[in-house]
Amino acid sequence: MKSIIMICLAAITMAGCGVNKQAQQIKALEKCTYKVMSASNVTVGGADVKKMINMQDINLASLPGLAFGLLRKDVPLKARINMEITNPSSSLAAINEFEYKVLINKVDLANGFVNQMVSVEPGQSVVVPVDITANVYQFISNARVMSEISEFLKGGGSGQERKGLVTLKIKPSIKVGNTLVKYPGYITIDKEVSSKILL
Repeated sequence: MKSIIMICLAAITMAGCGVNKQAQQIKALEKCTYKVMSASNVTVGGADVKKMINMQDINLASLPGLAFGLLRKDVPLKARINMEITNPSSSLAAINEFEYKVLINKVDLANGFVNQMVSVEPGQSVVVPVDITANVYQFISNARVMSEISEFLKGGGSGQERKGLVTLKIKPSIKVGNTLVKYPGYITIDKEVSSKILL
Protein backbone atom coordinates (compact mmCIF):
# COMPACT_ATOMS: atom_id res chain seq x y z
CA MET A 1 0.00 0.00 0.00
CA LYS A 2 2.83 2.36 0.92
CA SER A 3 4.55 1.71 -2.42
CA ILE A 4 1.32 2.49 -4.33
CA ILE A 5 1.02 5.83 -2.48
CA MET A 6 4.67 6.64 -3.30
CA ILE A 7 4.10 5.84 -7.00
CA CYS A 8 0.97 8.07 -7.06
CA LEU A 9 2.84 10.93 -5.36
CA ALA A 10 5.71 10.57 -7.84
CA ALA A 11 3.25 10.65 -10.78
CA ILE A 12 1.51 13.77 -9.40
CA THR A 13 4.88 15.48 -8.84
CA MET A 14 6.00 14.64 -12.40
CA ALA A 15 2.70 15.93 -13.86
CA GLY A 16 3.10 19.13 -11.82
CA CYS A 17 6.65 19.56 -13.11
CA GLY A 18 5.35 19.07 -16.66
CA VAL A 19 2.70 21.78 -16.20
CA ASN A 20 5.31 24.09 -14.64
CA LYS A 21 7.65 23.53 -17.58
CA GLN A 22 4.85 24.24 -20.09
CA ALA A 23 3.89 27.41 -18.18
CA GLN A 24 7.53 28.61 -18.34
CA GLN A 25 7.60 27.92 -22.08
CA ILE A 26 4.38 29.92 -22.58
CA LYS A 27 5.81 32.83 -20.51
CA ALA A 28 8.93 32.77 -22.68
CA LEU A 29 6.67 32.81 -25.76
CA GLU A 30 4.98 35.99 -24.47
CA LYS A 31 8.42 37.65 -24.27
CA CYS A 32 9.29 36.68 -27.84
CA THR A 33 9.35 39.24 -30.65
CA TYR A 34 7.32 38.54 -33.80
CA LYS A 35 8.03 39.79 -37.29
CA VAL A 36 6.22 39.16 -40.58
CA MET A 37 9.11 38.29 -42.90
CA SER A 38 7.24 37.76 -46.15
CA ALA A 39 3.98 36.74 -47.77
CA SER A 40 4.00 34.11 -50.50
CA ASN A 41 1.45 32.35 -52.73
CA VAL A 42 -0.90 35.32 -52.37
CA THR A 43 -4.00 35.03 -54.56
CA VAL A 44 -7.19 37.11 -54.64
CA GLY A 45 -10.13 35.68 -56.56
CA GLY A 46 -7.72 33.11 -58.00
CA ALA A 47 -5.31 35.74 -59.42
CA ASP A 48 -1.63 35.68 -58.43
CA VAL A 49 -0.96 39.02 -56.69
CA LYS A 50 2.83 38.80 -57.14
CA LYS A 51 2.45 38.48 -60.94
CA MET A 52 0.19 41.52 -60.95
CA ILE A 53 2.80 43.51 -59.01
CA ASN A 54 5.61 42.41 -61.35
CA MET A 55 3.52 43.38 -64.40
CA GLN A 56 2.48 46.68 -62.74
CA ASP A 57 -1.16 45.70 -63.36
CA ILE A 58 -2.77 46.43 -59.99
CA ASN A 59 -6.35 46.99 -61.15
CA LEU A 60 -8.10 44.42 -58.95
CA ALA A 61 -11.49 45.52 -60.29
CA SER A 62 -10.59 44.20 -63.76
CA LEU A 63 -10.11 40.60 -62.58
CA PRO A 64 -12.82 38.26 -63.94
CA GLY A 65 -12.69 36.07 -60.82
CA LEU A 66 -13.18 39.13 -58.66
CA ALA A 67 -16.30 40.29 -60.53
CA PHE A 68 -17.84 36.83 -60.15
CA GLY A 69 -16.82 36.74 -56.47
CA LEU A 70 -18.44 40.13 -55.84
CA LEU A 71 -21.72 38.86 -57.29
CA ARG A 72 -21.58 35.84 -54.97
CA LYS A 73 -20.22 37.93 -52.04
CA ASP A 74 -17.34 35.46 -51.82
CA VAL A 75 -13.88 36.73 -52.79
CA PRO A 76 -11.28 34.17 -51.67
CA LEU A 77 -7.88 35.32 -50.44
CA LYS A 78 -5.18 32.70 -49.98
CA ALA A 79 -1.71 33.43 -48.65
CA ARG A 80 1.17 32.05 -46.67
CA ILE A 81 2.56 34.44 -44.08
CA ASN A 82 6.09 33.62 -42.95
CA MET A 83 6.39 34.80 -39.35
CA GLU A 84 9.72 35.00 -37.55
CA ILE A 85 9.66 34.35 -33.80
CA THR A 86 12.75 35.44 -31.84
CA ASN A 87 13.27 34.33 -28.25
CA PRO A 88 15.31 36.89 -26.24
CA SER A 89 14.75 35.09 -22.93
CA SER A 90 16.91 32.47 -21.20
CA SER A 91 14.10 29.85 -21.32
CA LEU A 92 12.85 27.64 -24.13
CA ALA A 93 9.69 29.07 -25.75
CA ALA A 94 7.34 26.38 -27.04
CA ILE A 95 3.73 25.63 -27.92
CA ASN A 96 2.10 22.46 -29.19
CA GLU A 97 -0.37 24.18 -31.53
CA PHE A 98 -2.18 27.50 -31.77
CA GLU A 99 -5.29 29.25 -33.01
CA TYR A 100 -4.78 32.58 -34.74
CA LYS A 101 -6.68 35.65 -35.88
CA VAL A 102 -5.41 38.14 -38.45
CA LEU A 103 -6.69 41.72 -38.49
CA ILE A 104 -5.87 44.44 -41.03
CA ASN A 105 -6.14 47.98 -39.65
CA LYS A 106 -8.13 46.52 -36.70
CA VAL A 107 -10.69 44.76 -38.95
CA ASP A 108 -10.96 40.94 -38.79
CA LEU A 109 -9.57 39.33 -41.94
CA ALA A 110 -9.02 35.65 -41.18
CA ASN A 111 -8.74 33.07 -38.46
CA GLY A 112 -7.40 29.56 -38.40
CA PHE A 113 -5.39 26.91 -36.67
CA VAL A 114 -1.76 25.75 -36.88
CA ASN A 115 -1.33 22.15 -35.77
CA GLN A 116 2.45 22.27 -35.42
CA MET A 117 4.86 22.09 -32.51
CA VAL A 118 6.79 25.37 -32.37
CA SER A 119 9.93 25.50 -30.27
CA VAL A 120 12.37 28.44 -30.03
CA GLU A 121 15.61 27.99 -28.11
CA PRO A 122 16.92 30.89 -25.96
CA GLY A 123 18.53 33.57 -28.14
CA GLN A 124 17.36 31.87 -31.35
CA SER A 125 14.79 32.57 -34.10
CA VAL A 126 12.52 30.33 -36.13
CA VAL A 127 10.27 31.07 -39.10
CA VAL A 128 6.75 29.64 -38.85
CA PRO A 129 4.57 29.48 -41.99
CA VAL A 130 0.94 30.45 -41.34
CA ASP A 131 -1.50 29.58 -44.15
CA ILE A 132 -4.42 31.97 -44.45
CA THR A 133 -7.70 31.50 -46.29
CA ALA A 134 -10.34 34.19 -46.03
CA ASN A 135 -13.34 35.72 -47.76
CA VAL A 136 -12.31 39.35 -48.34
CA TYR A 137 -15.61 40.50 -49.83
CA GLN A 138 -16.13 43.04 -47.01
CA PHE A 139 -12.79 44.68 -47.92
CA ILE A 140 -13.06 44.53 -51.71
CA SER A 141 -16.68 45.75 -51.86
CA ASN A 142 -15.73 48.96 -49.98
CA ALA A 143 -14.43 51.52 -52.53
CA ARG A 144 -12.21 53.32 -50.00
CA VAL A 145 -10.66 50.09 -48.72
CA MET A 146 -10.24 48.82 -52.32
CA SER A 147 -8.31 52.00 -53.14
CA GLU A 148 -6.08 51.55 -50.07
CA ILE A 149 -5.36 47.92 -51.02
CA SER A 150 -4.47 48.93 -54.59
CA GLU A 151 -2.14 51.66 -53.31
CA PHE A 152 -0.49 49.18 -50.92
CA LEU A 153 0.05 46.68 -53.75
CA LYS A 154 1.39 49.39 -56.07
CA GLY A 155 3.97 50.23 -53.41
CA GLY A 156 5.29 46.66 -53.68
CA GLY A 157 6.04 47.03 -57.37
CA SER A 158 6.96 50.71 -57.75
CA GLY A 159 9.62 50.86 -55.06
CA GLN A 160 7.53 53.45 -53.19
CA GLU A 161 7.00 51.62 -49.92
CA ARG A 162 3.50 51.56 -48.43
CA LYS A 163 2.69 50.47 -44.89
CA GLY A 164 -0.33 49.00 -43.10
CA LEU A 165 -1.12 47.70 -39.64
CA VAL A 166 -1.43 43.94 -39.28
CA THR A 167 -2.52 42.43 -35.97
CA LEU A 168 -1.84 38.78 -35.30
CA LYS A 169 -3.56 37.20 -32.30
CA ILE A 170 -2.29 33.81 -31.13
CA LYS A 171 -4.00 31.49 -28.66
CA PRO A 172 -1.46 28.74 -27.83
CA SER A 173 -2.22 25.30 -26.45
CA ILE A 174 0.00 23.43 -24.00
CA LYS A 175 0.05 19.72 -23.41
CA VAL A 176 -0.76 18.52 -19.89
CA GLY A 177 -0.43 14.75 -19.87
CA ASN A 178 -2.39 13.65 -22.94
CA THR A 179 -4.70 16.68 -22.89
CA LEU A 180 -4.21 19.98 -24.73
CA VAL A 181 -5.13 22.99 -22.60
CA LYS A 182 -5.79 26.32 -24.32
CA TYR A 183 -4.12 29.51 -23.12
CA PRO A 184 -6.79 31.66 -21.39
CA GLY A 185 -6.47 34.58 -23.82
CA TYR A 186 -4.69 35.74 -26.97
CA ILE A 187 -1.11 36.94 -27.31
CA THR A 188 -1.54 40.05 -29.48
CA ILE A 189 1.11 41.21 -31.93
CA ASP A 190 0.57 44.59 -33.66
CA LYS A 191 2.97 45.11 -36.54
CA GLU A 192 3.36 47.75 -39.20
CA VAL A 193 3.87 45.78 -42.40
CA SER A 194 5.62 47.08 -45.52
CA SER A 195 4.40 46.43 -49.07
CA LYS A 196 7.92 45.04 -49.67
CA ILE A 197 6.92 41.75 -48.03
CA LEU A 198 5.09 40.90 -51.26
CA LEU A 199 8.27 41.06 -53.37
